[in-house]
Amino acid sequence: MKIIKVRNYEEMSDIAAEYVTTLIKEKPDTVLGLATGSTPIGLYKRLIKDHNENKTSYENIKTFNLDEYIGLDKNNSQSYHYFMHEHLFKNININKKNIYIPNGFAKDINKECIEYNEKLKNNVIHLQILGIGSNGHIGFNEPGTSFSSEVHVVKLDENTRKANSRFFNQINEVPTYSITMGIKNIMEAKQIILLASGNQKANAIYDTIHGEVTENVPASILRTHPNIIVIVDEEASSLV
Repeated sequence: MKIIKVRNYEEMSDIAAEYVTTLIKEKPDTVLGLATGSTPIGLYKRLIKDHNENKTSYENIKTFNLDEYIGLDKNNSQSYHYFMHEHLFKNININKKNIYIPNGFAKDINKECIEYNEKLKNNVIHLQILGIGSNGHIGFNEPGTSFSSEVHVVKLDENTRKANSRFFNQINEVPTYSITMGIKNIMEAKQIILLASGNQKANAIYDTIHGEVTENVPASILRTHPNIIVIVDEEASSLV
């Protein structure tokens, strides 16, 4: 595990973007695993800026997103389909056929899990971007999720729903369930970059780096990955 401590969110985003763009330039058919939420927004802004200024091409890039809320249509402004389109995809030259995000509005969610899992098995992710929840979740894999889990439906922890309620008008609008890559899927990526910023992530980062490897802290399994980089700002690394 390589740990990079930086001053703030902006520097965290700068360094993450450098890793991503370097890989894309070296390997134009890279398969990226992408995350949503506030943490990677700075990274995505920098990827767009680089694309516009340096013409870095995403024409042959494939992307797989970690998760999606169940019950939200992809055009819903709170869906992760919408998030990714607004914060990244509409601003780069990626082929829409190469964008993969779980369909949380599928009629048969169990079938959607199986099919998304098969797509992941047929496409090795070269670089997975992760954020981390204050309870140590990665993707939507809440505490107690099996390390051997693959794509599955999860009932969101109330703390997760409260944390995500800032994106909604009120907490009762936050979906209760999501579809997410499992921990096994995440760990199969060739390289992982974990991003964390802010005091609210300090305990989770401490437990991930120094605590017991336990399913009660899903991110703790990352310590066993052979190629992981953790980029944390001063606040998130304050306990490390």
